[in-house]
Amino acid sequence: MPRRAASRRADRDTCHPAAEFGGMIPAESNETMAGESKSVGEAEPAVPGRRLLRAAVGLRYAVLTAVVLGAVGLGIGFAWFLTRVPDEDAAADRSAEGIVVLTGGALRINDAIELLAAGRGQRLLITGVNPTTHPAELARLVPQYQKLFGCCIDLDHTALNTIGNAVETRRWARARGFRSLLVVTSAYHMPRAIAELSHALPDVTLIEYPVRTERERAEPWWQNPTTARLVISEYLKYVYALMRMHVLQAPPDGHAVAGRDAIDWG
Repeated sequence: MPRRAASRRADRDTCHPAAEFGGMIPAESNETMAGESKSVGEAEPAVPGRRLLRAAVGLRYAVLTAVVLGAVGLGIGFAWFLTRVPDEDAAADRSAEGIVVLTGGALRINDAIELLAAGRGQRLLITGVNPTTHPAELARLVPQYQKLFGCCIDLDHTALNTIGNAVETRRWARARGFRSLLVVTSAYHMPRAIAELSHALPDVTLIEYPVRTERERAEPWWQNPTTARLVISEYLKYVYALMRMHVLQAPPDGHAVAGRDAIDWG
């Protein structure tokens, strides 16, 4: 019996060498292993490069979203702009105290002078006339109405653009005491012209008199590349005008008319 007990104890010691080996491992090493086993389930700290990559991706999506929304907004705005463009000839019975025509086409001036001759206004302002152009030269274009240049037609050589047209029209209308104006310009230019004039003359009634060319009457704007470019250009200028007036809140006289002295209409 004692021999068998001693043999079993020897077998246990032989079959479990880890018990002996475990005693050879220092306590400090055991703690280190325990610490390493705890860190396995923990998340690794974010690398700065990854944060930058995520920020760049987020910025890219933000820019793309802004571009898409901007394009959609411009498309909707363009559709609305087209509804503001007159698509029919103006009625000849429109009248006001004064008539103003924005230069840019011979038909506009002829129609404006005919309106004045028909008694649709007391006086006519032709704004944006070339500085080298004199009343006699314009009078020769409409010989049947030459006498009107001596009594009832004023020329503005100051305005360089639609903003300048509005500024000079404002001075002219206030000097004459006019509270209503018949506005003569091209159909595609009309929305922007009315926007600028309304900003400069908020207390004056503006009546549209759009002038349409034969080409505009004969075919839709999208079928002619020249007309299409004109329409798109006018729309972009119209958007800029609205932003300048309502977002940037520019005053009516906020843009000086460069290079020319203002006319005293008094």
